[in-house]
Amino acid sequence: MQGDVILYCGDPHGKFRHIVGTANELRATAVILLGDMEAARPLHEELGPIAERLWFIHGNHDTDSENNWTNLWGSKLASKNIDGRVAILPNGIRIAGLGGVFRESVWYPSLPKPPRFRTRKEHVEATLQDDRWKDGVPRKHWSTIYPDELDRISQMQADILITHEAPGYHHNGFEILDTLAQSMGVKVTVHGHHHDNLDSSERWAQQGFKSFGVGLRGITAIDADGNAKVVLGFAIWRSVSKSRFFVAHSIEISNAFHQSRAIGELLAKRLTDGSTR
Repeated sequence: MQGDVILYCGDPHGKFRHIVGTANELRATAVILLGDMEAARPLHEELGPIAERLWFIHGNHDTDSENNWTNLWGSKLASKNIDGRVAILPNGIRIAGLGGVFRESVWYPSLPKPPRFRTRKEHVEATLQDDRWKDGVPRKHWSTIYPDELDRISQMQADILITHEAPGYHHNGFEILDTLAQSMGVKVTVHGHHHDNLDSSERWAQQGFKSFGVGLRGITAIDADGNAKVVLGFAIWRSVSKSRFFVAHSIEISNAFHQSRAIGELLAKRLTDGSTR
């Protein structure tokens, strides 16, 4: 739908004001977080103003500590985690999520050895009671990808797939995520984790879909056809992070994302003169 703005947000690592500010300024239809929240307080307190248009997946650092875990899985926004399922955005786009990372102690698809555990249930049964978290796998492995989870989501259909790990185009990525995207029929995949802004444009024809990585605390607008615009990069985020108001660094917001260029011109002016409200 012309004029819709879907924002994809790279690993926040505890910083959220730039996300709320940019989402409100661009009147975003949906805001998608790609993992590694590391929220210092419950996620609904960090992102309350945009809660109704927020969806996310978790990252590996979201299980580093009890606080990280509690502030995400114990948040009132926990139901907005789309790991392992497909959500329908307000504009009708189907978005699927696969949170977490591959770990060699469970399953590392790029290595020529079988999974140690195929399911969480198998892992729990092999874990001492004292080592379990919330009567499940150890806390660290709440952010681990298990083979049966990938198998399950591969049976679903979606327009866009978000993952914390990168697909095969990335030098630290996994070809099995390409296979997943192809089986789901998605046109676009978006990931975080590696803190870099990259895309798979050289491989789009080969992949059959477009891949994008969003950098550390970056924000990129991407539509269902893979038209992308970097809205906020980390260097710009650092330069404005002490301001009460966060702005986009893109001078032009494409008509694919907004029917008017006035917002882009306004944001550019604010970035140039340092004005806040």
